[in-house]
Amino acid sequence: MKILVYAEVRNGKLKSTAAEMLTEARKLTNNNTENIHAVLLGEGCSAHAQTLAAYGAGKVFVVETPETNTYQCEPHIQTISQLVQNNGYTLVLGPASPTGRDFFPRLAVRHKAGMLTDVVSVKNDSGKIVARRPIYAGKCIAEVCSQTALTFVTVRPNVIPSEIFNSSASAATEKFTPNFNASAFKSKIADVRKGKSEKPDLTEASLIISGGRAMGNADNFKILHDLADIVGATVGASRAAVDSGYAPHDMQVGQTGKTVNPNLYMAFGISGSIQHLAGMRTSKVIVAINTDPDAPIFQKADYGIVADLFQAVPLFKDELKKITDA
Repeated sequence: MKILVYAEVRNGKLKSTAAEMLTEARKLTNNNTENIHAVLLGEGCSAHAQTLAAYGAGKVFVVETPETNTYQCEPHIQTISQLVQNNGYTLVLGPASPTGRDFFPRLAVRHKAGMLTDVVSVKNDSGKIVARRPIYAGKCIAEVCSQTALTFVTVRPNVIPSEIFNSSASAATEKFTPNFNASAFKSKIADVRKGKSEKPDLTEASLIISGGRAMGNADNFKILHDLADIVGATVGASRAAVDSGYAPHDMQVGQTGKTVNPNLYMAFGISGSIQHLAGMRTSKVIVAINTDPDAPIFQKADYGIVADLFQAVPLFKDELKKITDA
């Protein structure tokens, strides 16, 4: 088995999903890193090659072309396609991020290959790629299999613990310049507007603090942001809070928002509708604070507190400060 890992870089920073996928790739090859390659796209991306080598990439392709500086579907597709054709990979791994979800299915169609999406584990079963993925809003896990010689897979962030293979490993890098067919570029990036927050995206955050309709208004979300700043958490919101105008849609956690898998998920004033649980039920530890003792979220929470969130947040803030200041 020969594997290519798409290591996503955004705003010059390497996404943590790269380490997670390389860890999974090592399991598939029994730590035969010679058969694990990774690809970095964008000018200056070579700075991340050493990190990829530490997690098990035997070779790192560095693509430093202007067309790949900012994500555009067609340049990414053409680059990965040419690498696949030149090197005969049997498996291509990418993150189930907005970027991976956008261009990986198109890659699979272009190569007439199998496509397994949003998986939480991958294994090699007698030469066939078998993966596990959540279905029915996370209530069940399905085992899916690819029957093709080449398979594209997107892996859900934060579900595979990353493990360093060799911290002193040297990166065997190879510069690769794609032969672009510019006539296939149907769109062009005119402007990129960055968000104000420098915190991890919800889909990759290890700590998330979310608020629901009980927050009352948008200004009250500031107390959650203040709490999150103490521990470096990312702030989310329920659909009810978003629909009420208290938070923007990019903060929404749930079936029609973002699916998250943090180590800790704290829900303040969120009742726990089926739609919301679908987006966060796989969190490692769930803490719920709600005034309603019969709120559905308590059935899923590891720790539940029946209290007014406006009384609970200051207490959490004081205790977390003690821990971080110690």
